[in-house]
Amino acid sequence: MTIFTNSYAAATDDAGQYIQAVLELVGNRDPIEILRQLPEALRDGTAGLEAAELRRPEADGKWSMIEILAHLSDSELVWACRLRMVLAEADPVLTGYDQDRWARYLRYGSRDLTMVLAEIQLLRDRNLLLIESLDDDELDRSGRHSERGRETVRHMIRLYAGHDLVHRAQLERVRRTVARS
Repeated sequence: MTIFTNSYAAATDDAGQYIQAVLELVGNRDPIEILRQLPEALRDGTAGLEAAELRRPEADGKWSMIEILAHLSDSELVWACRLRMVLAEADPVLTGYDQDRWARYLRYGSRDLTMVLAEIQLLRDRNLLLIESLDDDELDRSGRHSERGRETVRHMIRLYAGHDLVHRAQLERVRRTVARS
């Protein structure tokens, strides 16, 4: 297990380490550019794979590529809601969620690749359009994440860019494993 496993049970305890590790992945790079690259990187990273490969986890208890993609789609939807709450409400609470429960109960493993990639593209385009329209005061608006504490929109942008990088690396690792199986 790594800090990027981000287990729900330990989310509050591990929040500081998780945030630091994710932000270190972004480093000095432009987070908007990282966010912009995700849909194409996902299309390229899944090109040529068969359905069985997309649904094969790298190991027992790990997510398959389709489950990772479904997580990215749902996390983009959650981020869309969180962004809008922070921008439109006074000091909203941003509730965390158990990503493993979502994967299980929302049937991530049975999702359709074409549909998931289209969802990610649409949601990401909408979120980028919104964040690129914000002024400094809006970027400094904040909410209180139930596990990670106070987060500004500016901070959320960097976190989600790092989240992209975590899962892009994960997808590359899983692809190497399942494509040779």
